[in-house]
Amino acid sequence: MPDNLLDRIRAEYAEMPGLQLTLAQACRLWQVDVQTGEYLLEKLTHQNFLMRTKSGAFIAASAWRDRPAPQKATVPPGSTAASPPRRLA
Repeated sequence: MPDNLLDRIRAEYAEMPGLQLTLAQACRLWQVDVQTGEYLLEKLTHQNFLMRTKSGAFIAASAWRDRPAPQKATVPPGSTAASPPRRLA
């Protein structure tokens, strides 16, 4: 049973690239008990298929790697971060 579920979980994450599930949500979606849900999610995490976010949700590792890099704030030349913005007339 777990191998069939593992294939199903991989397929669902592939079909829905932004899918993020907590353990409780995964158990409800796949209709499994918490122990089975933990086993499945941990197995996919160890296989580097899933990653766990800071909030505890499980996402596809490919979605995590492919996310846009955060943009750094830039300071215009000739100003400092502490100087107030100039008003244009």
